Amino acid sequence: MDNIRRLMFAVVMAIAYMAMGTEAQNSTMAPNSNATIANVTTASNVTTASNVTTASNVTTASNGPTAPVVNTTVTALTVNITNKECGKTQLCAAKPENCDPAVAGSCFFVSAQQSSGQTFFFQLRGVSSGYIAVGLSTDSTQGGNDTTYVCANNNSNVKFFTALLDKGVLTINNTLPVDSVKGSVNGQIIQCTFSATVPKATVTRSTDTSFYLFIANGTFSNGTLGSPNTVLFSDKAVDLANPNTTVSNSLNAAPSSSHANGLSQALLSLLGVLGMMML
Repeated sequence: MDNIRRLMFAVVMAIAYMAMGTEAQNSTMAPNSNATIANVTTASNVTTASNVTTASNVTTASNGPTAPVVNTTVTALTVNITNKECGKTQLCAAKPENCDPAVAGSCFFVSAQQSSGQTFFFQLRGVSSGYIAVGLSTDSTQGGNDTTYVCANNNSNVKFFTALLDKGVLTINNTLPVDSVKGSVNGQIIQCTFSATVPKATVTRSTDTSFYLFIANGTFSNGTLGSPNTVLFSDKAVDLANPNTTVSNSLNAAPSSSHANGLSQALLSLLGVLGMMML
């Protein structure tokens, strides 16, 4: 009897031991399973972080080109404008033709040098107690809201304006893109240089930088620009970007033959009348 009890006790202990081993194994595996799930979750978070990076790229793409600068502040021009680069890097126009702007005297001069695209570096020199100006027209008729850049004598200092010329009236707007303005006044000689982004030519159409070019002067009093007196107006649209372009002044055109014949006939008639009075 005692042997049977001992055998049964041994069987019960063996079964209990096996049960405890199985439970211990399950408790060991559970943390490993949980660790695996945690790792998967972490990987998912990494994926989410990469999406944030993609969103930041969208912000970078939103950065567009900056607006053109409008700065009419004038600093001192300490050197004389010259025509040394005419036909090389600069398109030039002058009245009288080929006059030297570096020499004292009545010389109206403008040069244009392309910086990039529609942006040009201009030099302007002329004689006036009021203002000098250079203008760009898209057709052969001066006016019609022509883009105009004005350098005025303001108590022996240069004051710079951008304006539109329409029907003989200059309207100051100071909204055209300009920068790096320099100027000087010496007696009645006004000089200025500036960088300007010119509008695209839409009528001349040979290129976006082709315009009828004009130089003018006029009075300046109490901040008001008088009507311009044009001294040069190109006889055709000229490409500002081409330094080899020759600018001819349409205002220097010789009178037509019919006009000359009319003057001759009038002169002959006057001489005839004078001759009869002397008889």
